[in-house]
Amino acid sequence: MKISNDYKFTKDELKEKIILVTGANRGFGRAITIDLAKAGATVIMLGRDLGSLEDTYDKVVKLNYQEPILYPLDLEGATPEHYAQLAKDTLNHFSKLDGLIHNASIVGSLMPIEQYDLKLWYSILQINLNAPFMLTQFLMPVLKKSSDARILFLSSDVGRNAKAYWGGYSVSKFAIESLSKILSEELENTNIRINSFDPGPMRTKMRSSVYPTENINNNPPPEYKSKSVVYLMSKASKNLNGEQLTLV
Repeated sequence: MKISNDYKFTKDELKEKIILVTGANRGFGRAITIDLAKAGATVIMLGRDLGSLEDTYDKVVKLNYQEPILYPLDLEGATPEHYAQLAKDTLNHFSKLDGLIHNASIVGSLMPIEQYDLKLWYSILQINLNAPFMLTQFLMPVLKKSSDARILFLSSDVGRNAKAYWGGYSVSKFAIESLSKILSEELENTNIRINSFDPGPMRTKMRSSVYPTENINNNPPPEYKSKSVVYLMSKASKNLNGEQLTLV
């Protein structure tokens, strides 16, 4: 299902919403964090690099948007105990969670499956698939405390159309698509809505790493597309559940 990027949101549209964003420290996650805070949401910024998390935090505060919360966590090395503590901290501090945005992921290297580096494969699957699964499972009770919650899984074209050499990244995104659909059916009679979301090409370091000869300036910056996530976290998208969403 295609959605447009022309949504106009108001400053307090997401006031009193608590939304956790993984990979909130850079790229699309940073842009999402800033726009959600601009719309009045309190963003729990989860990322492994404290320095860049603090940089994004400072940017939000300087713009006089809703102050976010920093939560440093390395998804590659995180254990079930870390996720249990995150759920406990969120429940104790906010008593609910209104949104969970699985944005963090790594591409690794493009190479044939026959030659794929085993350590890299494990790292990609851990960050891109296992971490979203565990985060979702442990935070489910906190999401159920909200009267209107959404889980958003960031996906990709190569998670819907298999392409040679995309290896672990493509496999992880295909799995994310499946996880998203399964959850939407299992939770269809609850207050939680679930979608996968492909925002398309952006001017990010991740894209530059896999398309080094591409003119990066031909792609829009993350800030151009992040308002679409505000729409998906708002009441305006309440009827969306279970669809594969693609930004146009």
